[in-house]
Amino acid sequence: MKAIAYEAYGSADILEVKDVRKPYVEADLVLVRVRAASANPYDWHFMRGVPYIARTAMGLRKPKYSLLGTDVAGEVEAVGNAVTRFQPGDAVFGFVGSGGFAEYVSAPEKLLALKPDNLSFEQAATVPLAGVTALQGLRDAGKIQSGQEVLIVGASGGVGTFAVQIAKSYGADVTGVCSTRNVEMVRSIGADHVIDYTRKDFTRTGQRYDLIFQLAGTASPSACRRALAPRGRLVLSSGDSPGRIIGPVGRIIKAIVMSPFIGQTLGPFVAKPSSNDLEFLRQLIEAGRVAPVIDRTYPLTEAADAIRYLETGHARGKVVISVSASPTATTLVGIKEGSPA
Repeated sequence: MKAIAYEAYGSADILEVKDVRKPYVEADLVLVRVRAASANPYDWHFMRGVPYIARTAMGLRKPKYSLLGTDVAGEVEAVGNAVTRFQPGDAVFGFVGSGGFAEYVSAPEKLLALKPDNLSFEQAATVPLAGVTALQGLRDAGKIQSGQEVLIVGASGGVGTFAVQIAKSYGADVTGVCSTRNVEMVRSIGADHVIDYTRKDFTRTGQRYDLIFQLAGTASPSACRRALAPRGRLVLSSGDSPGRIIGPVGRIIKAIVMSPFIGQTLGPFVAKPSSNDLEFLRQLIEAGRVAPVIDRTYPLTEAADAIRYLETGHARGKVVISVSASPTATTLVGIKEGSPA
């Protein structure tokens, strides 16, 4: 099968389309024929190995995993004998960890869910990481409540476009922060108010928010506090940083240290894969309360260009990779003897 592979850290120039072995199907795994995938900052951070502190998990000198891609949507081709939730022919989507930019990928069933009926494979592939991050960040870390004033910093990005819609589904009054070119788009997906960060600093408007979800920008925790209600919450999920060694970790540490001594709650947040949350999102999507926003779509052979575009930071919503699997590949079912390529 064809897959996007890389053997060393670097720019998108290191990515190659390679013929690799189709994955085995182990007892607890589901083999998915990938119809579409989506690119995330998660992917290019792995590709570049930045911030360097993350290499303690990704591989110090070279990547531990040679195949790129985390979000997929496709059809179940085969299942292991311990799999109970899916059967061949099911349309599914999910966060597979690695190897999603390929014609086939295998993943534990706990990482997958049935695809929303009203979405194409390309649309469904945008949901897993971005949608779950938005949901868990607002619901679990942010403790969102109906009627609250919620600010989404980075409202036009992959996670941000889902966050705006999910926050509205919870009954919040939502303000999105984005650039001039994205103001109308953010308003069109449900934001009650939009701040153009090129013209106005959200930390100095005098407006106070019950919840700030920081997905982009470099505003410090101290600056964000000026825009927080006295008992408000700041949820940090990544955010921009020029630092190649620790990235946004410095900002996160400041928030953690400061939080116990003030009335506001400041803290980092990292999403966790959850098939239950994928099911929750599927229900929201099928009810018409959440819809993916897609900026561009690339074929698998142009995955490097998709990553290059995502790295510019100008993508509106999600960047999708369309995949067409080869019909000649052979499915191998059994116990593997090594890591599948």
